[in-house]
Amino acid sequence: MAGRGTRLRPHTLTTPKPLVPVAGKPIIDWLVSDILKMCPEPVEEIGFIIGDFGKEVENNLLNIAAAHGAKGSIHYQYEAKGTAHAILCAKELMDEKVIVAFADTLFKSDEKIDTEKDGIIFVQKVADPSAFGVVKMDDNGKIIEFVEKPSTFVSDLAIIGIYFFKDGPLLRSELQYLIDNDLKEKGEFQLTNAMETMKTKGYHFFPGEVAEWLDCGNKDATVYTNQRVLEFNKSKNLISPNARIQNSTIIPPCFIGHGADISFSVIGPHVSIGEKTKIKGSVIQNSIVLSQSQITNQVLKNSMIGNHVKVVDTPKSVSIGDYTQQTH
Repeated sequence: MAGRGTRLRPHTLTTPKPLVPVAGKPIIDWLVSDILKMCPEPVEEIGFIIGDFGKEVENNLLNIAAAHGAKGSIHYQYEAKGTAHAILCAKELMDEKVIVAFADTLFKSDEKIDTEKDGIIFVQKVADPSAFGVVKMDDNGKIIEFVEKPSTFVSDLAIIGIYFFKDGPLLRSELQYLIDNDLKEKGEFQLTNAMETMKTKGYHFFPGEVAEWLDCGNKDATVYTNQRVLEFNKSKNLISPNARIQNSTIIPPCFIGHGADISFSVIGPHVSIGEKTKIKGSVIQNSIVLSQSQITNQVLKNSMIGNHVKVVDTPKSVSIGDYTQQTH
């Protein structure tokens, strides 16, 4: 999670992308939770590979690991040298089985990881595989090739950025080999190149298919992810008992955080409201409003509002006749 999150700016100018909340929790918190659900045995340690995000962010990450019953550790990638280089920044964690996950993706799966397999690459079928890295399989379901953004059809199983390796030390060795021999592709050290070498040495990779794959790369994708995560959790009560809701309608599923104050408004469906945010006289749907913001007299849809934001409009006095439309 060491990237700069440029596609999600301006929100990532102050908050690293994996800590941006959807449905009331940071993206990385949902990701850790979903990975742990797939693990048939306890996870001992969660390593976060970051840039220079500061101590507050680091403490937040360590707290997320602790909340899930694991030891947390922080590792640094100060230069963007590719996925293989990033993962190797946490090489001391590769003594046993290893799961690698890129932190701008969420997923839904009811499967358990088969830890007897050498390696599992999680994939999902996509309509246009030319925009993704894909896997090609033989008749036995074993992965025989990784193809990056194929110009002609090879497979419609796109790699979502989550991997299981039974042999952590072998992964570490192959990643280190790339670095030591300066073996780059498109100017960077790539995880797929290490996996290709492992495959030629008899290491067998298999696909693990997920039911849904959610991207958090830009604003629209993050708002959609918020919608889907709210749907996944709609059986839970996501409205804080400390929220103040007066003369308003809440259309579920919605998340409303601690100390939020909502009056004379219609909220939902698919809206997340951060803690201590105040909303008055507004209609908001399919949007994210983060903490300690103030929204007054607004109509918002498919929007993302950051922390400590004030968006206020003065109510207008209007006289509009029959069969009239006002758009702006």
